[in-house]
Amino acid sequence: MTDETPELRASDADRERVAEVLRDALAEGRLDMTEFEERLDATYSARTYGELEPITRDLPAGSAGVAPKVSMTKDPAHAGSWAGRITGGEGSSSWAVAVMSGFQRKGRWTVPRRFNSFAFWGGGDIDLREANFADGEVVINCVAIMGGMNVIVPPGVEVIVRGIGIMGGFDHREEGVPGDPGAPRVVVTGFAFWGGVGVERKLTRAEKLRQKEERRQEKLDRKAAMRELHSSFREDVEGAHRRMLEGHRDLMREHRDERREQRELRREERDRHRRGED
Repeated sequence: MTDETPELRASDADRERVAEVLRDALAEGRLDMTEFEERLDATYSARTYGELEPITRDLPAGSAGVAPKVSMTKDPAHAGSWAGRITGGEGSSSWAVAVMSGFQRKGRWTVPRRFNSFAFWGGGDIDLREANFADGEVVINCVAIMGGMNVIVPPGVEVIVRGIGIMGGFDHREEGVPGDPGAPRVVVTGFAFWGGVGVERKLTRAEKLRQKEERRQEKLDRKAAMRELHSSFREDVEGAHRRMLEGHRDLMREHRDERREQRELRREERDRHRRGED
């Protein structure tokens, strides 16, 4: 992140990269739980790069030993086909922990072959709708102790749930839905004690907007068709009425002509009678 653009708006992916640095720092003992929670809250509430930069200023990025930077280069949107979203390699995030707090994995990130998550008196969201996948089959391992997690998958992804619940449970509603050809398979496994793991199938925000726009356009098209139909009907009615009036005028004209002819005939007949009397 550069100092020249502190007011540039940060994306969900930017916030997630900073959050990952904080989680690594917690695991290495560089931050205690209180500091971690404070910085994590600040990360997810940050709106600009200028607000994100101070959060990790005093932390090294892994073994590199340099201050972590938030990339100013956005990842390109992945292709519409599933083949473009199964990238191979390693995941961009492999674990998440929430102890009396919460976590989120969402936006454009790469799901590893196995993603481990743990929640104790807390919760988390694992959103795969815009994610890439390191393999054609990935495992989301969820351990929820008196807490909860929610796994969100896009349409077309096959879901298999193998988790075990004790005074808790795993959501099996999305099982059995066939996946699209070439789509990844998501296996949700783990353990829930006095907690739960939900699985939802949702559209991405872009897809929702696209469908909303399609419905709006369909509504406009229907209105335009109805207006055209009404206009055509009105023209037909007006044409019929005009023809009826013209026919009525023609009929009245014929009646007038007939009466005129009859008057002329009677006049001629009277004239003949008068001439005969003379």
